[in-house]
Amino acid sequence: MLSLALRGMRTRWVTFVGSFVALALGVGLIATTGLALAATFDAPERGTERFAEARVVVQGTDELTADTQIGERTSTLTNPRAVPQELADRLKAVGATAEDRTFPVGVSDAERRLGVDAAPVGHSWAIAAATPYRLSSGRAPTAPGEVVVTTGPGAQTRTGDRIEVATPEGTGTRTVVGTVQAAGFESAVFFTAAEAARLTPRIDRVTVDAAPAAVRAALGAGSGMTVLTGDDRRRADPDPDRDKEALVSVNALLGTAAGITAFVSVFVVASTFTFAVAQRRREFGLLRMAGATPGQVRRMVYAEAVVIGVLASGAGCLLGRWGAPRLASWMSGQGIAPAWFRIGEQTWPLHVAFWTGLFVALCGVVVASFRAGRTGPTAALRESAVDSGTMPWSRRLIAAAVLLTGLGLLVMALVENPGDVLKRKTYITQPMLLIVAFALLAPVLVRPLTRLLTWLPARLPGAVGMLARENAAAGVRRTAAVAAPVIITVALACSLMGTTATINEAKAAEARTQMRADYVASAGDAGRALPAGFVRAARDVPGVTVSTSRTTGVTVMEEGTALVRSEARAVDSGADLAKVAHLPVVAGKLSDLDDHSIVVNEEWLTTRVGQQVPVWLGDGRKVSLRIAAVLAVGTGNNGVYVTAHNAAGAGVDRVDVKVAGDADRAAAERQLKAAGAASGVEVLGAGQWVDAHYPASSESTRLGLLMILAIALVYTGIALANTLVMATTDRVRDLAALRLTGATKAQVLRLVAVESVMVVVVGAVLGAAVSAVNLLGVWSALGLLDVWSAVVVPWPTVGAVIAASALLAVLAATLPASFALRTRPVELAGMRE
Repeated sequence: MLSLALRGMRTRWVTFVGSFVALALGVGLIATTGLALAATFDAPERGTERFAEARVVVQGTDELTADTQIGERTSTLTNPRAVPQELADRLKAVGATAEDRTFPVGVSDAERRLGVDAAPVGHSWAIAAATPYRLSSGRAPTAPGEVVVTTGPGAQTRTGDRIEVATPEGTGTRTVVGTVQAAGFESAVFFTAAEAARLTPRIDRVTVDAAPAAVRAALGAGSGMTVLTGDDRRRADPDPDRDKEALVSVNALLGTAAGITAFVSVFVVASTFTFAVAQRRREFGLLRMAGATPGQVRRMVYAEAVVIGVLASGAGCLLGRWGAPRLASWMSGQGIAPAWFRIGEQTWPLHVAFWTGLFVALCGVVVASFRAGRTGPTAALRESAVDSGTMPWSRRLIAAAVLLTGLGLLVMALVENPGDVLKRKTYITQPMLLIVAFALLAPVLVRPLTRLLTWLPARLPGAVGMLARENAAAGVRRTAAVAAPVIITVALACSLMGTTATINEAKAAEARTQMRADYVASAGDAGRALPAGFVRAARDVPGVTVSTSRTTGVTVMEEGTALVRSEARAVDSGADLAKVAHLPVVAGKLSDLDDHSIVVNEEWLTTRVGQQVPVWLGDGRKVSLRIAAVLAVGTGNNGVYVTAHNAAGAGVDRVDVKVAGDADRAAAERQLKAAGAASGVEVLGAGQWVDAHYPASSESTRLGLLMILAIALVYTGIALANTLVMATTDRVRDLAALRLTGATKAQVLRLVAVESVMVVVVGAVLGAAVSAVNLLGVWSALGLLDVWSAVVVPWPTVGAVIAASALLAVLAATLPASFALRTRPVELAGMRE
């Protein structure tokens, strides 16, 4: 059987090349995304960056440790405690110390002036000796108004320049008296020790030139401080976990990409192999007529699949080794992954890709091989071009089971927890079952759908429309195989982009309905705070209610086994919050929020108003707070609220202003805008603020989705062209018959092109049906969460995908047909299969 299989492969090389290309590209995609995913499992080991020159660093404990029923658990604190001045003074008796004060600052046109794109922070120059910073020009600051700045490549700031610097006090002009080379982990502006202490009294860290044991003895037990030495000093670096956190998002993105590409690859490869076997039923009939048993025919099909599977999988692994470094480089260049992200030496993704490819190749011919073995000898004599028996009952039952499973899971999610439908892993994986179901049902749906869509073209003058309609309806297997890549392409494009856009629009609509404030000012970057001067100026505006809020966190122990941290907003009071926000309260009252209570949402295990809940605050304090109100979950942005008393160390990062009905709104706006201009803060109307902060996903998320979509679309596009080449090459005798009946070469090519476009439209309609079910599920979930907004259909994306598929289909069908028609029709009609 192996020798017979090899001879057959030489004779029908076009069909087998098509299967080889589909499988090699599929394995290549799995290997590429697998290698990139494997590179996200380990972050590079970095040494201490900022405090590399410090012997000992003392800072507030940044981790919460608690005993649970299954052992000790830890959680990161949102707002670690400051070092008390009394402790800082006590440490001076142990050795030389330097107090580190870190606070947000702003420099106008910082990227051009400082040569770095990171938001700058302020420090005391006294701490510089413990860091890598050394003067590259000028001198240290010695008087108020003097600063030293970090400069990167292309920085235009020089010693002696005067720059605008925004500090917690406001914006003012300062003189650059020195520069230091940027260290890569931050952009900094250094002030004198006295001015830094005036701008922010909070001491974040203290460096001590003494033995660690002596420092610990001076601090005493129960101080709430952590003594860092050696490699542990990295915990005092800016965002010490940034490498791991960056890899978490990259891992999630590449995990999604790997899942989708694996699904697309398996789907297309199985479809291609099945179609390739179905094309050869007359060949199998001849073998049966020559005496081959059904088992021998099946073994021959399996042998062909093994040969192609081994060769194509090996080629795909080589393609993956070539493509993975380029994918990593592109992701780094686009900011999706860290600049240091590189492909490692892991080889297990290649093994997974290789054996997956071989397994899929064999699975793709399992059903087809049984059908080939059942081919009767008389099949070799059949000349009918009408496909029959294309939808056995086994396939109907499997298709129905997959469809009902997909719909059932969607309905179950809507009934049990509608919020799960809005999660990325759900709305990305949900369409896959529906895609498989519609593809399995394609042979049943193609014929009536083709006749419906071509009803009008078939009645236009000329025979092209009628012939295209009948050819597509008669060749059900060919039409279904060509439509399959289009189904998955349109369904993924519309589901991925449409669901994301719909959820973004819902979040914006939810934010607008919850906004009672007239004006909003926010710090923008995470971890930054608004200047205290602006907050005071806003409170001084007559006729307004001002509510300030801070970002913090609370941690609870769930079921005695896990520490769960939730992001929280810390406000002045519940009464002020109720005046500027219309939150979806389902129990209790916002106005009851005080220093001894908390507002939670329905996701919490404890949601009974009045009940005491033990929580750890952002600085590690454990308190018991009474539930004042419970909020609906909504789209996920309705979180936890506490008062500022329970958010020690968190700076004000948002100010909501409500103008009283009898106040002078124009005067209030002028005063707020003036206060913002003086402090370097942008004050926006409520609607403007929502538009600025809820337009769409982040740039990295958008690029990530486009990357996933592009990978899937490129592969399905190639598969579409590949299947059409196989199908058109197999139809040369049909084309010759048209030429012999009097059709010109141009008419035949026009017919092939129209038929190709028609099949793409059929696939697009089926893909749109999958997307419609998916988007309907998302819209229903939003409605159940009391968030009503319109479904956003990405028409430009869908239109571009369909147009590209139609163009590829026309080229892939007409080019081989054109080459085939160069041979005389009589010779083509007499060609043997």
